Amino acid sequence: MMPFDWSILLLGLAVGAVMSVVFFAGLGLGMRWALRSAKPVSLLFLSAALRISALLGVGWLVVKQGGPWSLVGYAGAFLIVRFVVTTVARVAPPAEGAP
Repeated sequence: MMPFDWSILLLGLAVGAVMSVVFFAGLGLGMRWALRSAKPVSLLFLSAALRISALLGVGWLVVKQGGPWSLVGYAGAFLIVRFVVTTVARVAPPAEGAP
């Protein structure tokens, strides 16, 4: 049986939370740039590729250093941040000047 380590789980949660915030901030920034761009599809593709590779790359490093429990924390943090971000985006008032 695999031993449970709270500190490794918390390490995964902390790094996962930071990376998730960076991921969704990058998504928002990429969407803003794409809406103002002449070639939005290529810009969105580049943004997605960079964000996904950064998220998976850092996740791989966290798992390499901490093991499977850090992966549980990392993935859990991503899901928690995703839930918070989508909930806030759903109930946020429209931006100034938007119809």
